[in-house]
Amino acid sequence: QVQLVESGGGLVQAGGSLRLSCVGSGRAFNTYTMGWFRQAPGNEREFVAAINWNAINTYYADSVKGRFTISRDNAKNTVYLQMNSLKAEDTAVYYCALSFGFGSRRQEEFGSWGQGTQVTVSS
Repeated sequence: QVQLVESGGGLVQAGGSLRLSCVGSGRAFNTYTMGWFRQAPGNEREFVAAINWNAINTYYADSVKGRFTISRDNAKNTVYLQMNSLKAEDTAVYYCALSFGFGSRRQEEFGSWGQGTQVTVSS
């Protein structure tokens, strides 16, 4: 079973950048679709981005398209989320998770959730 640990969150001013990392332990990390979700206070967890097992295909929430980039390095069992042009509304706890399929934005299709990393964007 793969365990996931996120890092890289912090406090940043609006317009700034952060790069989140998610390291997976266990076998077969490189066979899974990996996704990033986020949850702001009082809101449900929402999809942000996902990448397929060989990094050829990605898809994004409309709210982050053009600002965020998901990538992965299977040799390091790591998936990244580069976040640029951050806005106050990007403030949330960011989680990574894995999926056996590809194309879903539903959190029910993802599992092995990490503990999350807090991103706070000051305006």
